[in-house]
Amino acid sequence: MLQSVEIVNFLSHSNTKLTFDKGVTVFVGPNGAGKSSIIDAITFALFGEHIRKSTKGLLRRGSNQSYAKVEFAIGTRQFEAVRKIDSKGTVEAVLNEKINSEMIQLAAGERKQFGESMTKTIESLIGLDFEKLKVASIVQQGELQTIIEADPKKFKELVNAIIGIDKLDIAYEYMKKTVDDFRGTVKSRLSYDDTSIDVLQSKIESLLREVSSLEPQKKKLEEEKTFQEQEFVRLQKKIESEAPKELKIKDIENKKEDLLRYLRNSIVSIKRELVEKERRLAECSNSLSVISLKAQVESEIKQIQSNIDQIRVESKEAGEKIAMIRGQQDIANRLHLVDGKCPVCDSKVDKLNPLFEEAHLKTELETLKKKTELYTKDDITSQNKKRELDLKLQQIVKAEGVLSLNNIKNQDDLITLRNEVIKLQSSIKEIPLEIGIGNLMQYAIDDYSIDTIKSITSLVEETQGFDINNFRELKLKLEQQRRVLSSLDQDIGSVNTKLKLYKDDSEKISSILVELHEVKQYVSSLEIIRAQIYNRDGPVATSLRSWALGMISQKASEYLSTFNVKIQRISLEDKARDIGITCYSGNTNLDLESLSGGEKVSVALALRLGMAHLMGSSNLNFIILDEPTTHLDQERRKSLVSVLSQAFESNIDAISQFIIITHDSEIFENSNIDAIYDFKSTPEGTIVTPI
Repeated sequence: MLQSVEIVNFLSHSNTKLTFDKGVTVFVGPNGAGKSSIIDAITFALFGEHIRKSTKGLLRRGSNQSYAKVEFAIGTRQFEAVRKIDSKGTVEAVLNEKINSEMIQLAAGERKQFGESMTKTIESLIGLDFEKLKVASIVQQGELQTIIEADPKKFKELVNAIIGIDKLDIAYEYMKKTVDDFRGTVKSRLSYDDTSIDVLQSKIESLLREVSSLEPQKKKLEEEKTFQEQEFVRLQKKIESEAPKELKIKDIENKKEDLLRYLRNSIVSIKRELVEKERRLAECSNSLSVISLKAQVESEIKQIQSNIDQIRVESKEAGEKIAMIRGQQDIANRLHLVDGKCPVCDSKVDKLNPLFEEAHLKTELETLKKKTELYTKDDITSQNKKRELDLKLQQIVKAEGVLSLNNIKNQDDLITLRNEVIKLQSSIKEIPLEIGIGNLMQYAIDDYSIDTIKSITSLVEETQGFDINNFRELKLKLEQQRRVLSSLDQDIGSVNTKLKLYKDDSEKISSILVELHEVKQYVSSLEIIRAQIYNRDGPVATSLRSWALGMISQKASEYLSTFNVKIQRISLEDKARDIGITCYSGNTNLDLESLSGGEKVSVALALRLGMAHLMGSSNLNFIILDEPTTHLDQERRKSLVSVLSQAFESNIDAISQFIIITHDSEIFENSNIDAIYDFKSTPEGTIVTPI
């Protein structure tokens, strides 16, 4: 029930507050006085909806902010819905509930993406959205007759909403969601739901067919395996009996390789010894020829050393003479005769001693210098010769060392060494580089090789008649037989795996099918309940709608009888897609199109009032009639007031409030009206005065 409406700077109202109680409330005043603005204030505060062009247009001219507040009660609960508008057209909304004199916020704003919606909260509380409330409870100016002129489908939806059948739609959808959720739970657990029964049944049949086809295949493979295992055992025994001979053959080859390796190593060793003795032979042969010159070289060295000593003595004497002559030259340079006299004693001298004559001394000095040069050349030549002889002597000494090292004392020893070399050369030629067929003893060169040859000969006798190629072919067949068995094992394993998988899947699906049949039975029961009880076209909804249409028809006919019109009865009929409206005058069926404007208004008002009888499905049970007297004459206008008063008095529990908006104030004289508000337009805004 509406308790109050408060609007500030809203349309033509600067500051208006109206209070409501149960009963009939009338708004009177001339057109444009702001009566219908109250309807916009109610719908805007509750749902954020109105009939104006824009929300910003609700703001009173010259104002920066506006709000509309509606207080209403549902049972014992009291609520307050407020929406504010600023100059930019931004809307703020809040819904509060009054609990113990304190306002508790229930919802705010319209952030639907976050699951927050004040409008949705109000719709849930009153049981109607804006569109349904506008049709069921608010009759706009000039729209009273739209209930009979509107699309019959919409009329049926309105009836459904009034009697609560639309809630069956919600239950119908919830039931579907419940079934879907149940199926989803089953599917999350079993990976299937009851819609998969046929598919699973077909899958089981397919699996059983696969099992039937695999069983003979498995038997055939196992029989083939038994046969191949027997062949494998036969080959294996034959190979086991021949295997020791194969090892001996390998041992023969290994020993031959060892013998050949030993022979080759012997050749290498002999070659190494041969090279060494050939080297010694060459060195010693040369050394013997070198030491034969030893006595001659030593004699020549002795002679040349004597010559060197003699040259050095004579060279020394010549040097001493040169020094003496140079001393005499110094004296001769000072001894010059002056007027035939001695420069020392001043005695008369005919001539000087030749030892002090400069010319003589000079000649002597040159002669000595030449001798000295000859001595030097002879010394150098002798030294070179001596070095050559010393070198030869060194070679002789070295040759003696070589001979001593190799224990060669004479030519006989050298001949012995040469004979050893010849013998080694002959031995190398006799040792074979390969071992061929024939008597192996031809390869015997020492005790080791003889023992090895005997061992090989013994093994050859033990393997007499053994064919290695045949044995290898036998082993190859055994390996092929092993691969055949391995392939058979894989095939049998694959078949067994498939059989186990198919059987396990079949058992699993069978188990699932048992459960899914129970699920199907349960879902079928739910679907029957959904179709029979919650479907708007099911028997429950149809019966409820038939009862509601009967009640509306009955109440509308009762109200219509007081309107003093030729129509005595209205009948509403539920059809497949809509609701048919039939009017009767006596037993005559009247076409709605043939009715006058006043008769249509009377029928529409009667239907509205009849529907109001069922408004108990709405928690906000009021009806607003905006200019309902349009197209009614004076008498019928007064009848309308009387009808409304009677309707209220007789249906006080169904409709708590009637709010009538009209400019015909005279029709309410001497009527049972609970409250009348007079609306006047002034320059300061609409002024509302209770009468």
